Amino acid sequence: MCRNIKTLFNFDPLATDDEIQAASLQFVRKISGFTEPSKANEAAFNQAVKDVSLVARNLLDSLVTNAEPRNREVEIERARARNAKRFGTKEED
Repeated sequence: MCRNIKTLFNFDPLATDDEIQAASLQFVRKISGFTEPSKANEAAFNQAVKDVSLVARNLLDSLVTNAEPRNREVEIERARARNAKRFGTKEED
């Protein structure tokens, strides 16, 4: 899976439409091989992003869990710590 697509399930607050759209755009870019489609493919590309966004929203709204919702700020800090360890960068304050 594309590394830029982030987990959107089980967060408080819920995933926004912008987050879902961004993940959908990354997914369509990955499977189509286009970062920007040609004029001939633009309509199909944009429709695919809309369709994937709708399906993703339906999926997220349908999933259930007993786990406590995750906090975005905590997850961001964990990701920074992983990146610092992985790439040897200093954590920013």
